Amino acid sequence: MDDCVFCGIVAGRVAASVVWEDAQAIAFMDLRQVVPGHVLVVPRRHVETLYELDEDSAAHTMRVAHRVALAVRQVYQPDGLNLWQSNGEAGGQEVPHFHLHVHPRQPGDGVLRFYRHGLPVPAARADLEALAATLRTALA
Repeated sequence: MDDCVFCGIVAGRVAASVVWEDAQAIAFMDLRQVVPGHVLVVPRRHVETLYELDEDSAAHTMRVAHRVALAVRQVYQPDGLNLWQSNGEAGGQEVPHFHLHVHPRQPGDGVLRFYRHGLPVPAARADLEALAATLRTALA
């Protein structure tokens, strides 16, 4: 899909700070880091929502998210973690390509406040690359 930003990342046409990739999925730093360590996990094949995702791709994407979550815990030592996925506009989905958010949490981090009242500004690519490098090391 030429107009899908995640397909652009998968194809290498759009910059991303990749922390994991294999033949079926890719994980990269979310451009909007409310707290350091927010990663998106997406299947390489374009599928808009969970409803269209086949069972094997869903299982593989979750395995990658689990692996990334373990690395996030190792690197950032959060007090908690959210793993979430949204479907459709009413569900809060902003990019029409299935993706899982792996989001480290700390008490009072304000994550949900940001998502209720506007998105944070995009992070600088150098900052995203530094975050991605620490997770790549943990995933190696």
